[in-house]
Amino acid sequence: MIAIIDYGIGNLASITNALNKLNIKSIITDDVDEMKKASGLILPGVGAAGEGMKNIKERKLDKVLIETVKRGKPFLGICLGMQLLFEKSEEGQVECLGVLKGMVKKFRKERKVPQIGWNQIKYQKQKMNTLQLFSGIPNDSYFYFVNSYYCIPEDSSIIAAKTIYGEDFASVVVQKNIVATQFHPEKSGKAGFNLLGNFARNLLC
Repeated sequence: MIAIIDYGIGNLASITNALNKLNIKSIITDDVDEMKKASGLILPGVGAAGEGMKNIKERKLDKVLIETVKRGKPFLGICLGMQLLFEKSEEGQVECLGVLKGMVKKFRKERKVPQIGWNQIKYQKQKMNTLQLFSGIPNDSYFYFVNSYYCIPEDSSIIAAKTIYGEDFASVVVQKNIVATQFHPEKSGKAGFNLLGNFARNLLC
């Protein structure tokens, strides 16, 4: 059972629907005990980092999220859920969860923000043999993005895929039990469904 974390912000229904179509059991919850019992966690997100962290702290989910990740439970962060895993976001100068070293920056002014729509991901060789995450997904596949900010990991070796939007940025990061995507796999058609299925079937086994 995968726990989709409800912190009052995010695309909960669309993620649940995608997992249902893949016959993967899930539950939407903000209950700490349910999260601890789950075989894996998904932290979704649509919106601002400040509101996201405020809600997480008000629901007393920050400590359990950090502890659960450190214990090695499979974890998938999506869009804002990816950004909140890092140390700090320029969006309101917000202190985030800090389970990944690095920060979140805004796209340069010459780019239209937010980026909305389909864009390609390009695999990084150093991560290609670490998991089956990209099984059945060709390099340069298109995924659906909605983002004004992007993550800059302190350790570039955790970047599993990059995307170009005026500049290169990390669109997928992988560190031990953590997978995070800047795009929305649940809105990305076959490729996105493949990625969700690969996360569930290969990391939760």
